[in-house]
Amino acid sequence: MGTLGKAIYSVGFWIRETGQALDRLGCRLQGNYYFQEQLSRHRTLMNIFDKAPVVDKDAFVAPGASIIGDVEVGRGSSVWYGCVLRGDVNRISVGSGTNIQDNSLVHVAKSNLAGKVLPTIIGDNVTVGHSATLHGCTVEDDAFVGMGATLLDGVYVEKHAMVAAGALVRQNTKIPCGEVWAGNPAKFLRKLTEEEIAFISQSALNYSNLAQVHAAENAKSFDEIEFEKMLRKKFARRDEAYDSMLGVVRETPPELILPDNIMPNKVPKTA
Repeated sequence: MGTLGKAIYSVGFWIRETGQALDRLGCRLQGNYYFQEQLSRHRTLMNIFDKAPVVDKDAFVAPGASIIGDVEVGRGSSVWYGCVLRGDVNRISVGSGTNIQDNSLVHVAKSNLAGKVLPTIIGDNVTVGHSATLHGCTVEDDAFVGMGATLLDGVYVEKHAMVAAGALVRQNTKIPCGEVWAGNPAKFLRKLTEEEIAFISQSALNYSNLAQVHAAENAKSFDEIEFEKMLRKKFARRDEAYDSMLGVVRETPPELILPDNIMPNKVPKTA
């Protein structure tokens, strides 16, 4: 952003500040008759009572996610947009390299019909699909929970097991290693193939890599974002005939190229 752009940005900032100050003054003059709109109090990490989340410095927690209370998130794990991990009446543990995808809910149990106090334990390299619900259950390493699945109190998912999308797993159900369970209520469907077992590990790795890109993007300053907007506009794909008439050869700047680990199968362009 050039000098003129910075000047315009500064003017806009001071106009907004002045407007907010006038709004506060107007509210005071109205006395008991004013309506005050409260600012959002959302916090990605929030203490509850004497319990505070512990998130590894190499984990990614997306803006808009909520991690509350006695929750631990391990190295290289990712908690995506709209997720809620609420460790208020018990604890939640998420291992390393695990991904909990958008809009999923993880909670714990203080009381239930069995009279058990149950934490939620999620192991290493686990994939939890979009909008899944995990409540007072245990998911071992390298397991897979599909989109929209629900795991109730006391459920135990063993290593290399898979809960299919949309499944409802009833209380105290154990899903053995290497099996797929599906349906409502969930029942044994079939054995996992070797390719599917390998896919579970690859899925966790893919999300770990993708989380690094989202973390870097969310850490960018306003100036960096505006600079990249300018680059994208300048190097936008044009019609080949248009470029040839101008004698232009367009090469994408390094800033706009995804790392190889995000798209591992892409073929590099020849010079």
